[in-house]
Amino acid sequence: RLRLHDGKLIKDRRYHLRTYPNCFVAKELTDWLVEHKEAPDRETGIRLMQKLMDHYIIHHVCDEHSDYKDAKLLYRFRKDDGTFPLSKEVKVFFRGQSLYEKLVSMEKSILKVREENSVKYQRTFLGCEMIDWLVQEGEAENRKEAVELGRALLEHGIIQHVSNRHHFFDSELLYQFWTNFRRRRRLAELLNENSSRVLSESPDSPFCLRKLNPEPGNTSFLSVQTNKEIKIVSAVRRSSITSLSGNSNPYFSSNPTLVFPPVAECNPKSVLKRPVTNEELLSPGAPYIKKTLTIVGDAVGWGFVVRGGRPCHIQAVDPGGPAAAAGMKVCQFVFSVNGMYVLHLDYQTISSLIMTGPRTLLLEVMEAIE
Repeated sequence: RLRLHDGKLIKDRRYHLRTYPNCFVAKELTDWLVEHKEAPDRETGIRLMQKLMDHYIIHHVCDEHSDYKDAKLLYRFRKDDGTFPLSKEVKVFFRGQSLYEKLVSMEKSILKVREENSVKYQRTFLGCEMIDWLVQEGEAENRKEAVELGRALLEHGIIQHVSNRHHFFDSELLYQFWTNFRRRRRLAELLNENSSRVLSESPDSPFCLRKLNPEPGNTSFLSVQTNKEIKIVSAVRRSSITSLSGNSNPYFSSNPTLVFPPVAECNPKSVLKRPVTNEELLSPGAPYIKKTLTIVGDAVGWGFVVRGGRPCHIQAVDPGGPAAAAGMKVCQFVFSVNGMYVLHLDYQTISSLIMTGPRTLLLEVMEAIE
């Protein structure tokens, strides 16, 4: 975005007696991507810009086109018109980046090479030292606020305990920044992610796991449990309106049913070693860590199954799906869905929240600390 501003590709433009500030012409930008070797060809350039649209980075100036078209159409970075969604996750990321840059630029930084259990770690800091520094630099008003900031950074994957065994505490535990803010990221890296564009007429429930072999009559799903066993379990996919109206459907040889099989048939045994209550999860000092996962659904779904209730847990995760790529694991407990607290809900209600929500799923989970 900044390079495009410097190159005057982003500027105020007039079209049909109206001026559109800070926008660019899609065709000119595609030319620029190829010319500056950000994309090897126009097709790749279009795919890259579509990724930015899917992630709410750019949009058509009048929001009349949901796709990026290589034409004389005007698009704009949401950062330039104030429509960029500053979610809690984005705010924490920017805060972590600011703190990291401040720490690495200091002459006597608290980031040092330290050792734990005979293993050396680069650029580490003690929890209590970070608390001291945050209060001293005015980044937090008191130690309690500093601890809350440290915990937010850890829950969003910015920092972590060097062996990933503890949450953030005002103690001599050793931590380090997990996100490498200094690494230059290229646009082409976006294409290595799972596709975030969902087929609007897909007959699949976006909540179910992927099919092993999408052939007519085959309704098997892959279930991955804690002991790494892989087994086939029977499930019925949620049909779409298009399939019921008679349109061809590669997943079903006949009209599919809307009725789900009993839970016992689909998940005969819970992956949990023992039942866990909400009181146990939320009690002070409990051995659980809260993590935030951003899962961008693809054409098949999100790739996980939730079961149980009050609290619900992750029963299965597709190892090749978006959820696994985001860091989801079996036995995690679902704390919130898109900002809504759900520990008190059953899995049917949570499933409905996910299926009727946006394709980009923001999930907070609680995971047992080893």
